[in-house]
Amino acid sequence: MDIRTTGGPATAEEMAAVDGLLGEPESLWEGGERRGSDDHLAYGGRATRSRRHLLLPVLHAIQDRSGWVSRGALEYACRRLSIPPAEAYGVVSFYARFGLQPRGALSLHVCDDIACKCAGAEELCAALENAHGPSGVVWHRSPCLGLCDRAPAALVERAGMQHKDRQIAPFTLAQAESILGGGAWPEPATYSMPRQAQPKLLRRIGAVDPESLESYRLHGGFTALGRAEVIGSDAVIREITESRLLGRGGAAFPTGRKWESVAKAAARPHYLVCNADESEPGTFKDRVLMENDPFAIVEGMAIAALATSCEKGFLYVRTEYPLARRRIENAIAQARAQGILKLEIEVRRGAGAYICGEETALFNSIEGKRGEPRNKPPFPVDVGLFGKPTLVNNVETLLNVVDIVVEGGASFAATGTKDSTGTRLFCASGHVTRPGIYEVAMGTPLRALLDTAGARKVQAVLLGGAAGSFLTPDQIDVPLSFEGTRAIGATLGSGAVLVFDDTADMKQVLLRIARFFRDESCGQCVPCRVGTKRQEEILERMLGGRDGDGRSDVLLLSDIAQAMRDASICGLGQTAANAIASGLTQLKVLNV
Repeated sequence: MDIRTTGGPATAEEMAAVDGLLGEPESLWEGGERRGSDDHLAYGGRATRSRRHLLLPVLHAIQDRSGWVSRGALEYACRRLSIPPAEAYGVVSFYARFGLQPRGALSLHVCDDIACKCAGAEELCAALENAHGPSGVVWHRSPCLGLCDRAPAALVERAGMQHKDRQIAPFTLAQAESILGGGAWPEPATYSMPRQAQPKLLRRIGAVDPESLESYRLHGGFTALGRAEVIGSDAVIREITESRLLGRGGAAFPTGRKWESVAKAAARPHYLVCNADESEPGTFKDRVLMENDPFAIVEGMAIAALATSCEKGFLYVRTEYPLARRRIENAIAQARAQGILKLEIEVRRGAGAYICGEETALFNSIEGKRGEPRNKPPFPVDVGLFGKPTLVNNVETLLNVVDIVVEGGASFAATGTKDSTGTRLFCASGHVTRPGIYEVAMGTPLRALLDTAGARKVQAVLLGGAAGSFLTPDQIDVPLSFEGTRAIGATLGSGAVLVFDDTADMKQVLLRIARFFRDESCGQCVPCRVGTKRQEEILERMLGGRDGDGRSDVLLLSDIAQAMRDASICGLGQTAANAIASGLTQLKVLNV
């Protein structure tokens, strides 16, 4: 027995959206017209059930066409994919992207996260609320949109046959009124890389046409893939291992060891996943790379698949990055059409869930499930996507692979420090005069980066994003390396460097971080689900000046933080208190 929904049948438009992705139904069992044989035979069976992984693409197709996912449309999708409606409802209600109530064709999402808050987003949202009512009707407040370098930011989309979505930054009230009044949308801004000394990973940005394969090849593109094919998979893995490249997604796991484990896994097939679900507040490097150097990412994926015998690749990109998604899809299509790319790469679109940056939650999302993390072990190199050995790397990691294969692992290891080799991309935003992506050798002092970005009158620096830690002015000489930050109890994390000058209201910043984690907790485990909520409630009481014992509240927050670190399933719960704790202790936000 299964829960059935009661929203009436799907409209012709909704059915067309689903059929446009899946093809026309062939029987009553798939939601088509009744045929005589349907009374005696059921078609599909295991083959139909194996299409569960298409649930999110189908939901996106419905949302893009209608602006929301009705109960009727959901039931039709369930019939086409042979999924119980109760399970599908659990999925669609999990992701922030999907609306379960009617919305207008036009949808405006305004970021009110940390960097945008520093750039006046709160005043912008207040003006929109006065003119158009609270968030959730005509316009919507949004967590970080990955445009921190051009804050404040917005995402606008129009549902329909010709679905359209676009990021706009910097975003103004005048633009909001024009868009909501039916005016034209501003064109996407071209990324302007701040001046810096001889960038390596960023050298093609501004020099290569991101939509032209020939332009990429004129700048040495696909030379690395050619060399990888000549020297073979074992030699490629040796070079990656010799480079001592650590993953750039935040966990800093040795890349060579991960590749070797997948390559040796006996089970088949092997899958490759590029994690481009960049949702950490203050982080936008993957967006810049995908928008401006997409062919290099495709080349890095091809090399990784060759070295680890992966039969298929997935690139999972957050839905808030429409331009990045289109340019990656174009790069894949051109490389395949020219016969350069033999690997099948499928671009999957996230649906507004920060938790899907965790690798096993990402697997569940690709498989058409709620984006909830899995227990480890087993680890992805043994049991990953669809239960098979899976290699997961983020965008920046794969970009490094291209240069390592051409120049050799020893050359890469010669830059940086002994334990943190190579260069690293950092996202400078907030109160800096030159926001953007900066590439520095590992071990470079944070102060040097801040000086280059134009930071003045620094009150605090949030290093590593919302899951990172606040640093005080007397800590900004810390080396930007894994071991350097670890020595002071901080982390490089996602590479976010959010700067706050002496005008910033740090109480409101801490409260916004607490609200972020409360919203983004997947709710699967009690320590995180309850802990993030209690953390926000206590902070609201403390920062709002309500009655209470400040010292006992600080101790209670410490106990909650310890419980989340010790008992949460994944990194979200384990790090949700980091910035709050460092803000209260390091910055002396409260006199307790």
